Amino acid sequence: MKDNSHSEIDVFDACLERNFQDIANPEAAFPMDRRDFVKLLGAGIVILVSIPRLGAQQGGRRRGQQLPDDLNAFLRIGEDGKVTGFTGKIEMGQGIVTSLAQMLAEQLDVELDTVEMVMGDTDRCPWDMGTFGSMTTRFFGPPFRAAAAEAKAVLVELAAERLSVPRDQLRTANGAVHDHAGRSITYGELTKGQRIVRKLDRKAVEDTPSEFTITGKPALRKDAKVKVTGEALYAGDIRRPGMLYASILRPPSHAAKVTRVDTSAARKQEGVHVVEQGDLVAVLHEYPDIAARALKAVKADFDLPESDLNQDTIFEHVLRSSPAGETVAQGGTLAEGEQAAEQVIEATYLDGYVAHAPMEPHTALADVQREKTTIWASTQTPFRLKESAARQLGVLPEKVRVITPFVGGGFGGKTSNRQALEAVRLSKAVGKPVQVAWTRAEEFFYDTFRPAAVVKIKAGTAASGAISFWDYRVYSAGQRGSEQYYDIPHHKTVVYGSGWRAGDGGHPFGTGAWRAPANNTNTFARESHIDMLAARAGLDPIEFRLQNLKDKRMRRVLEAVAEKANWKPVKSPSGRGFGVATGIDAGTYVAHIAEVQVNRRTGKVQVKRVICAQDMGLCVNPAGAELQMEGCVMMGLGYTLTEEIRFTGGAIHDSNFDTYKIPRFSWLPEIETVILDLKEDPAQGGGEPAIICVGAVIANSIFDATGARLFRLPMTPERVKEALSNI
Repeated sequence: MKDNSHSEIDVFDACLERNFQDIANPEAAFPMDRRDFVKLLGAGIVILVSIPRLGAQQGGRRRGQQLPDDLNAFLRIGEDGKVTGFTGKIEMGQGIVTSLAQMLAEQLDVELDTVEMVMGDTDRCPWDMGTFGSMTTRFFGPPFRAAAAEAKAVLVELAAERLSVPRDQLRTANGAVHDHAGRSITYGELTKGQRIVRKLDRKAVEDTPSEFTITGKPALRKDAKVKVTGEALYAGDIRRPGMLYASILRPPSHAAKVTRVDTSAARKQEGVHVVEQGDLVAVLHEYPDIAARALKAVKADFDLPESDLNQDTIFEHVLRSSPAGETVAQGGTLAEGEQAAEQVIEATYLDGYVAHAPMEPHTALADVQREKTTIWASTQTPFRLKESAARQLGVLPEKVRVITPFVGGGFGGKTSNRQALEAVRLSKAVGKPVQVAWTRAEEFFYDTFRPAAVVKIKAGTAASGAISFWDYRVYSAGQRGSEQYYDIPHHKTVVYGSGWRAGDGGHPFGTGAWRAPANNTNTFARESHIDMLAARAGLDPIEFRLQNLKDKRMRRVLEAVAEKANWKPVKSPSGRGFGVATGIDAGTYVAHIAEVQVNRRTGKVQVKRVICAQDMGLCVNPAGAELQMEGCVMMGLGYTLTEEIRFTGGAIHDSNFDTYKIPRFSWLPEIETVILDLKEDPAQGGGEPAIICVGAVIANSIFDATGARLFRLPMTPERVKEALSNI
């Protein structure tokens, strides 16, 4: 643990992955006056960029991702020539601390190592909706590049005035402006002693991909050294004078109601503070182990609700409880398509609850002061936390500052900020800084799990092998990834609830976004069913897909992965243990081929090789993208083979990694990646797409190896053995 008591922490931060729904108020205004804002930044050139409303096309629907109309993308050129980029986005392992810096360096013509990023600090960065959905590069990247281009144009104007040379006779390179006579002036010299705010009366010209020298080239992560050496600070490493550690009374089950609490024994312990505020009962001490021990002295009784729901009965409950369906895609007539079909296959696919299981449990430190409250939190949504904390305290938002240190994984789970609001409440109650660091058991209990879901598909093929109709219905997972992209004349896709809102499946505990939310479930079902149609038609699974695909991008990525794998066409099941799957997420097209070995006696599946091809348009940092693809494949093996929350009613039976099995190093297959070189295409998301196909490609590989088809995730050894017995 490291000491850090200063309040100005230039740090990166936090992850992952939310759909475009349930988003913090997009109209939230940047709370600081422009003059005060410039004063806070200090000397240097400040570039203010006005960004109009942005929309994101997701799953065939337009859901508003609106950024503020001012101060939502900006940078500073310092007196020393250093460049600082400010963004409300956070870094949680996805690598944007490097890729955003690459974009900035590229447009400004400076060395990458002169660029620093300040991320997720609500007093220093512009408002942002949060870091999730693989949206940073796609939606924040373009205006960020525009800010850098505008900054360079301002620098050229300043140099033209200083050198008395027309601006069209100047060029920029290596952090300086040069003229034809060999004279130059550095950015630092241009900004020395000044605080300049300028707005161009013309559109700045951005560099084109053919001119790139930094963007599109592999770059070492800017946070690599501090993380490898242990210098990196996380929320649990922050210290404040006089701070206390909190241990909070938790119910044994979701929906349990406390009926009696006796804190008398805990109150007698030296140095222990006890807080009782309605549903919040906590003991605090200057040492965390003493606080945890004192909590054991608290006696409490609970009224426990009765329920027979568990991980096996939940699916029928989801079907009964889901809201009315919404048709999100439709074409032709299903009855006509079914009449034209020679082969018809109908199947139901099941997917259970999955935990985020980040390396770092939810943690926050809150220091509630009269003039200003400061929160250091592991969060993907610092501005949402700022607003929530202000409401809880009954103060204006500008009275709250959130600083986001390094975040040890999020995957969509660190968006609700419960632990931070608990810390705020307790700090106000005791008048001291308070840290709330969830235990692993608390992390599992209060996690917003990926929702249990059901997918029902009925589809058929004509004698030629063409898919004639596609009837797709998904319950509780959500829309993302549900619309098929194959060339099917008669099709209909209906979505029954997102699984995240109350009533969408009647879940017994909190659910929410889990890396590429909904798409893992939908891709597992769709690509498994496509494989079944191919096998019934007697066609090779790749040839069958290509025969039913007109989408040029999908054909290109599928052909790329087949070439990398040296694929030999053969009807499945072939006994080889090879499978294929494709998908689209965050504007990125992916295709996987996997090779597995199945132990028929034990049901254990060993994944030997996975090849992933990805079309993500312009790839800003290929080294970072490759790491993301490999990480997605490895993480995907968890939800595919072992990860599943066991429960009875609202009681969670998994509280640590002894029973909840995440991927082990011993599972690591040979992973090969192919990133299509498409520099002229807009950059797309890279943090999540490669995970969506893992469940499907492994299921299809198991079928090719054994002839057994699995319809439920995870595909545990017991379920594999059961499927083998049904052949």
